[in-house]
Amino acid sequence: MNYKVKVRETNRPFLLQDELDKIIALKFTAERLTQVRDIFVFCCYTGLAYADVQKLRRVDIVVGHDGEKWIHTERVKTETATRVPLLPQALKIMDAYKNHPQCVNEGKLLPVSSNQKMNEYLKEIADRCEINKKMTFHTARHTFATTVTLTNGVPIETVSKMLGHKTLRTTQQYAKILDQKVSEDMLKLRDRLKIS
Repeated sequence: MNYKVKVRETNRPFLLQDELDKIIALKFTAERLTQVRDIFVFCCYTGLAYADVQKLRRVDIVVGHDGEKWIHTERVKTETATRVPLLPQALKIMDAYKNHPQCVNEGKLLPVSSNQKMNEYLKEIADRCEINKKMTFHTARHTFATTVTLTNGVPIETVSKMLGHKTLRTTQQYAKILDQKVSEDMLKLRDRLKIS
């Protein structure tokens, strides 16, 4: 009866913007690596987990109330609705695969391989980019939460909604506010507090 659950903070790896840019810029001769990189980057700009992008179909892309393209789907893990506006980087990748045979034949948005293969190739990509972090496909989701959205000023409540989290506390585990963001925010505050 006196037992208390202790929540241990986990260190969830994510990519910094310069690391993500390195992966985007890398040219491959092997199509398999290009494909895995593109799908990983798509997830970095949408916050989708492997299972969610793997089941994503063209019909899940809709025009939102703002006239822009959105992903409307349900998370595999939690069965919660996810609504994500598509950023230009994600749209570019989506368009690049619209005529891919696997996508055309199966009605899928992207030609996603098995999670095991994707993670295997992702490690190869990280090695080529000299990124010394334990990279899995889930790193893309953490990168979206931290580097792509929160670091760029998107409120945590908005990020939580896009990630399909049921509670804000879940999002807070993903979100590591970088020193850079703290510095930028405090510089803005300093400017506002300047004595004239």
